[in-house]
Amino acid sequence: MENKKIGRPTDAPKNKTIKFRIDDETDKKLEYCSKKLNESKSEILRKGVCKVYDDLNNK
Repeated sequence: MENKKIGRPTDAPKNKTIKFRIDDETDKKLEYCSKKLNESKSEILRKGVCKVYDDLNNK
């Protein structure tokens, strides 16, 4: 039998992984945003990408 993960079903599965390097200042800002908004660092980064994308398309 195939082993499947048990969890909440989602319409937008997060099946991609990205790794990148950041400096200490950016890491502190990311940590601050994560704690202040009570969201994961990944969610903060996803929101950041959406914001930049929206900014580019509203010009």
